[in-house]
Amino acid sequence: MSAGDRIRVLIADDHALVREGLRKVLELDDGIALAGEAASATQVLERLAQGGIDLLLLDLLMPGCNDVDLIERVHRAHPDLPVLVLTMHADPHIARRALEAGAGGYLTKDISTELLIDAMHQVAAGRSYVDPSLSAALIRPQPRTPEPLDSLSPRERQVLVALVRGKSLVDTAADLSVAPNTVSTYKTRLMDKLGQASLSDLVRYAVRHGIVD
Repeated sequence: MSAGDRIRVLIADDHALVREGLRKVLELDDGIALAGEAASATQVLERLAQGGIDLLLLDLLMPGCNDVDLIERVHRAHPDLPVLVLTMHADPHIARRALEAGAGGYLTKDISTELLIDAMHQVAAGRSYVDPSLSAALIRPQPRTPEPLDSLSPRERQVLVALVRGKSLVDTAADLSVAPNTVSTYKTRLMDKLGQASLSDLVRYAVRHGIVD
């Protein structure tokens, strides 16, 4: 934290009028200081690289990023930096994705000045803060979306594991006591079910989803 325990905030929003309004909000609290402004994803990353930021106040719709992509990039580069999303999207699904990507808080732009200031203090201190209008929906259990892997038969899984471990079609066929052209058919089916274009894509997919180490 900066000298005097003031929270140094980087305002990231591509609308000049919004940034102007947020500057006035920051001036209302002696414990908060404006450390910079950014109007694009590139500007956000460049300013953060210079250091001296305690809290990123971030709009989701920024030029140069897609949805929660910028949050993920910021979180990878600065894992300890608190991020508070301030957006027009009052959608619990988007809020959930933002929080899972690394945001510490999520607010909609119709929130009161008092709640925004409180949220900045809470998130800067390492606590989470969610817009009251969304908190109930986020607590509710979400239905699980079936993964493509769920559709695989036991034999298809066997073939997938064998292939991503580097076994040839012939060796895989021998291990499973089937003909090589049968394994080739399974391979084609796997690529289709999992939406992968090549064997190397299958390998990356399997590793990413914990099918093989």
